[in-house]
Amino acid sequence: MAEVLLFHHVYGLTSGVREFAARIEGAGHVVHLPDLYEGRVFDTFEEGVAHAGAVGFGTLVERGVAAAGELPADLVYAGFSLGVLPAQELARTRPGARGALLFHACAPLPEVGGGWPPHVPVRIHGMADDALFAGEGDLEAARALVEEAADGELFLYPGDRHLFADGGLPAYDEEAAELLTERVLDFLDRVG
Repeated sequence: MAEVLLFHHVYGLTSGVREFAARIEGAGHVVHLPDLYEGRVFDTFEEGVAHAGAVGFGTLVERGVAAAGELPADLVYAGFSLGVLPAQELARTRPGARGALLFHACAPLPEVGGGWPPHVPVRIHGMADDALFAGEGDLEAARALVEEAADGELFLYPGDRHLFADGGLPAYDEEAAELLTERVLDFLDRVG
């Protein structure tokens, strides 16, 4: 059994994120779902981006780091898009991390003091033609991280959808989401 700290995307803690967490829990793992938006959920991507910008990305990462403070150290950190920021930071800096699951995004590692810990496996999932993932530098960051990590894999899915694994959003792709979920469960079984 693995214990996962899962961070939501720019829409907020949607029913799709909750359903994804329930699927992981149904396979015997424990999932913690902090709400970085303090109860707010948005109907459009643009509204969510505006809210994240108003709150501040640094503040959202701080909220994610704070959420981990009450939990055991041996977690798998996971995040959907915006949620990758705190997940990646915690997996990189918090002692005891068991792994990282980065969905639809990947941030570049800091140039100073930013190496990826050799003992932390990472799996990155995104669509090959997603304008946000492939077109804004995340794909390059993902390739660099996987190259640096002792145990890293990048999974590229055919298509151009962002947030394809959230069953409640228009970008949902059932086939790709099912494959992503199978890969996530395999990973959690291995590190748990």
